[in-house]
Amino acid sequence: MLEAKHGALLDEARRRGQANVALLHLCFQLLSLSSAIDRDCASRLAPHGLSEGRFIVLFLLHGAGGTLSPHALAERAGVTRATISGLLDGLQREGLLQRRSDAADGRRLQIVLTVQGKRLAEDLFNQHTQWIAGLFNGLDTAEQVQLSQLLAKVWQHTGGGRKDPQ
Repeated sequence: MLEAKHGALLDEARRRGQANVALLHLCFQLLSLSSAIDRDCASRLAPHGLSEGRFIVLFLLHGAGGTLSPHALAERAGVTRATISGLLDGLQREGLLQRRSDAADGRRLQIVLTVQGKRLAEDLFNQHTQWIAGLFNGLDTAEQVQLSQLLAKVWQHTGGGRKDPQ
């Protein structure tokens, strides 16, 4: 279940007599799984002309009642304003959203889902969450809790985990 690049790194670690090969293997398993999930996600969204970034914008707008400012979208998606601008341009070209002047302050923009955008966001969100949940169907409740706890422990040793107040 390792990607070729991870297998090659693991082989080299073994060749060099690294003492922590088992831990490297765990990390590479996790990275390979993450890559496989990303690829599956991309292939599920591609027929709809969406990347993961575009999908996230749609579902954030849908969850906010269909309207948000570009700044709020960038913040919630965890991307720069330049990145959100590119995502919005593509979604607008596809007819999934519109840019409108804010009613209270005409200098500000609001991003609004079109009817087509709302329908796609709703359909894909339901399909996507069912697919994600299905990835863990082979785990019983206790295993799901254990996996979550184990991943949280590993997370604490990452840059993001050291910053996370939880």
